[in-house]
Amino acid sequence: MLPNTGKLAGCTLFITGASRGIGKAIALKAAKDGANIVIAAKTGEPHRTLPGTIYTAAEEIEAAGGKALPCIVNVREEQQITDAVEKAVEKFGGIDILVNNASAISLTGTLETPTKKVDLMMSANARGTYLASKICLPHLRKSNIAHILNISPPLNLNPIWFKNHCAYTISKYGMSMCVLGMAEEFRGEVAVNALWPQTAIHTSAMDMLGGAGVEQQCRKTDILADAAYCILTKPKSFTGNFVIDENLLREEGIKNFDVYAVAPGHPLLPDFFLDVDPSTLAMKMEAHGASPVFREGKKIESAKHEGPDGAESAAAKPLGPVAETFKIIQGAISEDVVRSTQGVYLFELSGDEGGTWYIDLKNKAGSAGIGEPPVKVDVVMSMSSNDFVKMFSGKLKPTMAFVSGKLKIKGNMALAMKLEKMMTQFSSKL
Repeated sequence: MLPNTGKLAGCTLFITGASRGIGKAIALKAAKDGANIVIAAKTGEPHRTLPGTIYTAAEEIEAAGGKALPCIVNVREEQQITDAVEKAVEKFGGIDILVNNASAISLTGTLETPTKKVDLMMSANARGTYLASKICLPHLRKSNIAHILNISPPLNLNPIWFKNHCAYTISKYGMSMCVLGMAEEFRGEVAVNALWPQTAIHTSAMDMLGGAGVEQQCRKTDILADAAYCILTKPKSFTGNFVIDENLLREEGIKNFDVYAVAPGHPLLPDFFLDVDPSTLAMKMEAHGASPVFREGKKIESAKHEGPDGAESAAAKPLGPVAETFKIIQGAISEDVVRSTQGVYLFELSGDEGGTWYIDLKNKAGSAGIGEPPVKVDVVMSMSSNDFVKMFSGKLKPTMAFVSGKLKIKGNMALAMKLEKMMTQFSSKL
């Protein structure tokens, strides 16, 4: 792990959402240097399901060697931010670093996202980041350290990151656009950067989204704390960057990333907004035992409850036969199968689980999931969902399905003929 250097000794960090999770991890890392931490978060009384308050976080920060100022702050309330900043300046003499970590999430489609959830995400994520930055900036400009760090993703304009949760993506990208604008506006005075994880991080929000077993596919918050520390100890000239934690730490000489894993050696989930689309991400979760709430997305209407920061979640329904089949296919895909097949298959299914699904046995390590693949399709196959399940379980031969008219094929027939051989490898696991 990245060692502390003492460079943040005596510095004052204003961290939103620092009562738990990533915000608290960053606070504890800085506290080891002897930093002053303003814990700007909503939780003053113990939450019914979530761990920690601003006061328990303050105790941990002081035990780690720092000084703490717990402040009740909802980043949607301008006056609460202003009051906390004034208290911080009075107690510590100024503010050197702002970490915009507080965030709300609801991974739901446009028609399924209540207006109050849209308002929550826009005001907490984009507006809250903007306000906290605006209020802290006059003090940051007086500091020799002068950093703003937003926990937000690189701006990836692939439509796949918008279509399933448009409001959430807009709100998180609003945080990232604050980086673009403010880095240029205050260049030379205040460094402004974004930090995002390469893999899923085990937090209360991830437990909510991924379900039981997801923690084994995650890294600890320590990796983001180390990456944040690395950024915040750089000079002001390091600005306008969208940093991925693992990439930065590799540049800093970290080689053993198992120390950051919840379950060393276990496959890790890539995080949102990077190279792996949501459908593939969901399939990877399910292949290793987790049942992501966002997988059902638009379909779930019941068993909803409030999650971290008011985020909406829902109990995942049991997988249907098609989804269960794809779950097993995803887990069975290997480099040998990809190397020997070299094809991308799109399935247009009708019936109870009708819809579009795909199997990519051509690119990288292969993938499978719901929706259209992010790459060019070689073969399109149309059939009923019932016949699809029979075909992949070995109860219906692809050749017979085609001859009898149950299966229609468009595209590369040579690749289509490889299907039967490929299915024998999958059917043994179905």
